[in-house]
Amino acid sequence: MEHYNEREAYKRAKKKVKEIKGFYYNLLCYCIVIPILIFVNLKFSPEFQWFWFSMVGWGTGVLFHGLSAFNVVPFLGSDWEDRKLREFVQKEENSSTFKNHKQYGD
Repeated sequence: MEHYNEREAYKRAKKKVKEIKGFYYNLLCYCIVIPILIFVNLKFSPEFQWFWFSMVGWGTGVLFHGLSAFNVVPFLGSDWEDRKLREFVQKEENSSTFKNHKQYGD
């Protein structure tokens, strides 16, 4: 049983590292692309500053991606996923137990 828990902990840690890596990749792309868009906008059509739409839209996405990757999402909490998993497993176990008792006449 302990080996199973270690394996599950490793899988969760690996998934978390992948999420954080994805956030850093997103942030890096944002930091490279947005200045290019600002340059292009101000060089070729300075009368209308359209780069703000990309900067604010993508920036909002980067912000929420970071909050999610680092478990700072206030409305879900840091252990929300674990609590939900335990809740569903418990419901499944209770349902299975009830069915087994009913099946064997208990």
